[in-house]
Amino acid sequence: MNFHWHDWAGYVGVALVLLAYLLLQERKLQGHGLVYQLMNTAGAIGVMLSLLFGNFNMAAFLMQLAWLLIGIYGMVRGARSRRQSRHPH
Repeated sequence: MNFHWHDWAGYVGVALVLLAYLLLQERKLQGHGLVYQLMNTAGAIGVMLSLLFGNFNMAAFLMQLAWLLIGIYGMVRGARSRRQSRHPH
């Protein structure tokens, strides 16, 4: 069995998403925290790369795209919240 770079990207992506979820459940990370969001978005990108350059699956790709977009939304929302708390009107 030959592993290519995109296979490894997918495995690392899955590991990141699962680790982020485990750390969330263990209360080591906060769901609105930047580290949690970065782990999820990086994980989604890794899985998407494995799908784009390996065996493509539309349903799995759409799931990862949604995961990525939700993670980006969370990071933007968190950044706005932090900025507002530092500079209240």
